[in-house]
Amino acid sequence: MHIFRFLLCSFFLFPFQQLKAQQNVLLIIADDVGPDYFGSFVPNGDTAIMPHIRSLADRGIRFTQAWASPVCSPTRAGIFTGRYPFRTGVGQVITNNMSPQLDTAEVSIARLLKSYAPLTYQTACVGKWHLHANVPAKRLNPNRMGYDYYSGNFNGAISDYFSYPIIVNGIVDTANEYATTQTINDAISWLDTISNTKPFFLWLGFNAPHSPYHLPPADLCDTTGLTGTAAHINNNKSKYFKAALQALDSEIGRLFAYLETNGMLDSTNIIFIGDNGNASEVAQNISPTRCKGTIYQYGVQVPVIVSGPAVVNPNRNCTELINTPDLFATMAELAGMSNWSSFIPTSNKLDSRSLLPYIKNQNQPIRTWIFTEQFQDTTNAKDGKTIRDSEYQLLRFDNGNEEFYHVLSDPQQMTNLLTGSMSVTDISHYHSLCDTLNTLLGSGSCSPVQTLDWSVNSLTLFPNPFNESVCIQSSKSIKQWTIIDMQGRPVLEGKKNEIETEHLPKGIYLLQVILTDGRIQILKCTKE
Repeated sequence: MHIFRFLLCSFFLFPFQQLKAQQNVLLIIADDVGPDYFGSFVPNGDTAIMPHIRSLADRGIRFTQAWASPVCSPTRAGIFTGRYPFRTGVGQVITNNMSPQLDTAEVSIARLLKSYAPLTYQTACVGKWHLHANVPAKRLNPNRMGYDYYSGNFNGAISDYFSYPIIVNGIVDTANEYATTQTINDAISWLDTISNTKPFFLWLGFNAPHSPYHLPPADLCDTTGLTGTAAHINNNKSKYFKAALQALDSEIGRLFAYLETNGMLDSTNIIFIGDNGNASEVAQNISPTRCKGTIYQYGVQVPVIVSGPAVVNPNRNCTELINTPDLFATMAELAGMSNWSSFIPTSNKLDSRSLLPYIKNQNQPIRTWIFTEQFQDTTNAKDGKTIRDSEYQLLRFDNGNEEFYHVLSDPQQMTNLLTGSMSVTDISHYHSLCDTLNTLLGSGSCSPVQTLDWSVNSLTLFPNPFNESVCIQSSKSIKQWTIIDMQGRPVLEGKKNEIETEHLPKGIYLLQVILTDGRIQILKCTKE
């Protein structure tokens, strides 16, 4: 009898335990906004009023060093597939059917969770798509790529937030509700239809606060002093931008309230991001040449917040480097898919690395560098590829120009270090980033290393690359030499021309030589 009761209780308890253990995934993408409008990222900046997003940050983890692509389509493609733009082919804004677009054969995060997760996910995408052109043959692509439900717009922007075309599971209609409100209405309507015995994945892509700048409904934001006339908007774009952000926050708050009322909030992991930096007309304290649409830091740095039951020790900042394609692996692992990569064809090179070690507050850095790029069909001086580590950023433009900045001391990136004499640390970081970029792309070369004194050209190394030893050949007397690794750390020092390197690990190094007259030369060398 006791065994029967135990089995009976277990039978009824199992679905409850399974439901309690399942974790929903909600991805929220704000369009065209960098970290400096968020008080939780830049407390003293000209921030917008966003209490619900601030509350989300207080309950979660704030990633303060996150990179997206310079524009929206490549960022979305990277999150959707876990792959960099040069792999997906989406490196620019998709404007028409001639633009390179995402291959529907890609294994999307929606398809992964719907078809391969331990618990089958119910999937929806609501809002901005922007991975394919708005043509009849492609309007079902969200559904073809793994979404049970799609409602939103395909274009990069809508011309009027109060009247715009909307596509619902391939069918075109016209929406007359304020776009931010419409997005939440559609999300809640879908959530009302799904089963409460299965987890859900919801991709929520807002058009806001992307232009056109406008006056949102007064019940969603503080409209004091905002007339809404074209002239006033044109002269006060940042004020209307912040109003759009406040309206966005209000509607996100309505969604959070719905999830809480329906017992879903505590079982939902929420990711909030921007898809690229601020546009130049609403940029703060930066040159217009460094904004959205460029590969400079301000053009690609975005706010990222993760909140929910998976977060250990919430209300903290993470300063580790992350790429937005990392959200692909992160969402898969939040859904319980530790083996997610086994469902991706081996021909599809993956770039995504899960953020779960940071979310779980484990001291396991996953990256020492981050990468992004931009490329277009027609030649554009802004196009290029860029990589950064914790301190420096290297930009390699498609026209052959390179720029190199110390991000920490020069956040506005006004001093290109390659135009002057660089320190040993500068040079070591340059070569580390340059070699990493070349390895990632499978091609490229690094600029000749700069010396601290261009008049010194009398040093060579033999052999180089070397193995057990290397010899400094110089017509000048040597006072001291130092071998420095690519993190700028001295690993060997001496005074003799013959250097024993038997115990030196394989890798790339810099040799700094100080001559007896005080002049310095730095050479790049390799231990095989």
